[in-house]
Amino acid sequence: MKSRNAAYWTCQVLGWGGYSAMALWGTARQIGWRPSLVTGYLLYFFYSIALTHLLRREIQRRQWLGLPLRRALPRLAGASVLVGTVQTFLVVAISRALEGRLGVLGQLRNLLGVLGGINSVTAGWTVLYVAITSTRRYREARHHTLQLQLALREAELRALEAQVNPHFLFNCLNAIRGLIAEDAARAQDMITRLANILRYNLQRDRPHTVPLAKEVEIVSDYLALEKIRFEDRLRVQLDISPAAAEVPVPAMLLQTLVENALKHGLADLPLGGELSVRAAVGPEGLVIEVENSGELAEPRPDSTQVGLSNARERLRVLYGGRASLQLAKREGGRVAATVLIPRMA
Repeated sequence: MKSRNAAYWTCQVLGWGGYSAMALWGTARQIGWRPSLVTGYLLYFFYSIALTHLLRREIQRRQWLGLPLRRALPRLAGASVLVGTVQTFLVVAISRALEGRLGVLGQLRNLLGVLGGINSVTAGWTVLYVAITSTRRYREARHHTLQLQLALREAELRALEAQVNPHFLFNCLNAIRGLIAEDAARAQDMITRLANILRYNLQRDRPHTVPLAKEVEIVSDYLALEKIRFEDRLRVQLDISPAAAEVPVPAMLLQTLVENALKHGLADLPLGGELSVRAAVGPEGLVIEVENSGELAEPRPDSTQVGLSNARERLRVLYGGRASLQLAKREGGRVAATVLIPRMA
């Protein structure tokens, strides 16, 4: 704000000072130099700054620049003409007071010329002021809009990430509850692994995206936990290329895909099946595939479908329409969830 005010007053002094000096030089060449002429233009310099500053205050106070153009234009034009007319009156009055006569200003043609010239200069000041402030207001409005969008995006992401926590937590606690009475040692091991996963998931200072390698590490803990529950019914294959491991992905995305594959695919198979997690960098970006044994069926009536819808929404918020998550049936009784994360520009 201080720098803006300093710039405004600098422009006022330089602008009106430069114009007054040029006008003084031109008039003096015509009628000669005399003290009253210098005094008159010096006073013109000061009251022009004062009057246009009052005009600026009225524009701000009445918020004319926030009005539609058809309403703002007549107000700005009327105020500019009023200020120009007051300037002309002061020029005439001061000239009469300093010289005791009007001289050439006493002629109507010359007086109208002075009125038109001063009004033109004041109108130019008004146009320049509106142009400069409108550009600044546009930048500020754009910055405010961007800040608001970022705040909304941040809030939306946090809300979406919060959905994952109870969804995942309840599934794991149910698994632990079923094992406590049968095998306390295994239950203890599951709790330790669950604590590792929750510690990662509850890091509030964690960015929205993390390297895929970190996601794979957490998913490995999760699969080790689930393998205790599934025993030999779960067979896991991980194939993550070194290049893919470094690519940032939404936090807990891979966890969500794997959990969905187990809950809606392998859990319904009496003999279990295979779960494959593959990731590679292709021409369009990172491609992640989570493939599992099972059939692609209609959602159960009691299914909330939070997992995949949450993942799709987080991809939308982070990457817009450039990312995708597709769930499709494949040959041999298998279902695959495929995620495309675009290359960052």
